[in-house]
Parts: sequence; structure tokens; C-alpha cells
Amino acid sequence: MKSPTSSELPPRLRRTLELVYGVEGVVAARVWQLPGKIAVGVRGNRTATARDLLLRIESAIDGLREPDETWEFGILDDEKESSPNS
Repeated sequence: MKSPTSSELPPRLRRTLELVYGVEGVVAARVWQLPGKIAVGVRGNRTATARDLLLRIESAIDGLREPDETWEFGILDDEKESSPNS
């Protein structure tokens, strides 16, 4: 299966990735959109603590949040792509 390019992503998810990658210390990011929920997974460099990185990401995307949505943030464990539901 072909993975989507950034031009195939919905604009809001593309903007989410842009903001996440703009956070210092982020080296990889994944975003999943589920009904009523957005999940963001990131991998940081060795100088960023997980807690600090997630707080900075939450702050960076704050303007994208809708009142009726749930946003979840987490650290990617390894380099395999995985779903937040697996």
C-alpha cells in the first residue's frame, strides 16, 4: 500500500505535522485521525526528555484543537509504523 504524501493529507493534519516538527528535539512524528480523536506520536532526540517534549508539542498545537475532540500524545517506541489502536 502506498503511503500518503504530504499533499494527500488533509490540511489540518499536514499543519499538525508542521507544528510538531517545528518543536525542538522532534526527530520523527506520526499523526492519526480517528472519529472525534487525534493521536500524535513522536520520537525525540537524546537531549529532549519525553515529558518536556510532549508538553512543548501540546503547547505548539493548542490553536488547532476543537472543543469536541480528544487529543492524545505519546512517545513512539521504535521505528516501526504502528497505529494507536494496536
